[in-house]
Amino acid sequence: MTKMTAEPALPFSETSIESVLLDVDLFVKYSSPEKAFELLGTSIDRSPRSIPLREKMRDLCIKQKNLTEAARQCLALVSLYIGREDFELAHDRLQEAKLLDPRISVAPGLEAIRRARRPAFADTRERTHHRIRTDVTFAGNLSYVSIFDAVQVIENSKMTGLLVVRSDLHLANVSFNSGRIVDAECSGQNGVAAFRKIVEISDGTFEFSTSENEFPVVINVSSNTNFLLDVLTELDHERAEKEGLRNVGNEFV
Repeated sequence: MTKMTAEPALPFSETSIESVLLDVDLFVKYSSPEKAFELLGTSIDRSPRSIPLREKMRDLCIKQKNLTEAARQCLALVSLYIGREDFELAHDRLQEAKLLDPRISVAPGLEAIRRARRPAFADTRERTHHRIRTDVTFAGNLSYVSIFDAVQVIENSKMTGLLVVRSDLHLANVSFNSGRIVDAECSGQNGVAAFRKIVEISDGTFEFSTSENEFPVVINVSSNTNFLLDVLTELDHERAEKEGLRNVGNEFV
């Protein structure tokens, strides 16, 4: 006897997805979030590249305080938005994933966005435009407010959260616990090595969002100001040494 095997379920059409989203809203409205979660999970299995389904799952999980699953959906959305070349939303979801689950390293995602955006750097209009969000604690333009000044505001206010820095060539972030720097991520690196790159960014924008959860401590400092000064001094010495070696080399040319 031939054993029958189940046909793999076909992805949903746009109409079917809209129907699922309506059903999910009804389940939530009538206090059945577990049914909404089950329906969304099954639907995402069938259409894993559906942004509306994953956005709805993300929203539901946040409301139900299932922050780990919400962060997982954010990371999946990062890849989908990169595929659509919607880099602003990709970065927003990556930032949100870090805020939802501080254990997450966003360095790979930042690097993926940076690589995907690189062709756009040739467009001067793209290079001169940086969107500043209004749904954050505070934000600014690095041409007027330096990283040093932004760090001081966070330290003085003793805030816990994520400082996101965007420039033409970098997407980076610095994590704070009660105003103290505890980690940084930039260009595929984290910790002190990443922070050294960040302090040299002089153009672009920054955004700070508060977090209810503290971040893992990778950089352990007693004073942000002393740490910043130490990093800047090291960078100055390295530049001076390189300049000295270059001048010595030129003497033999």
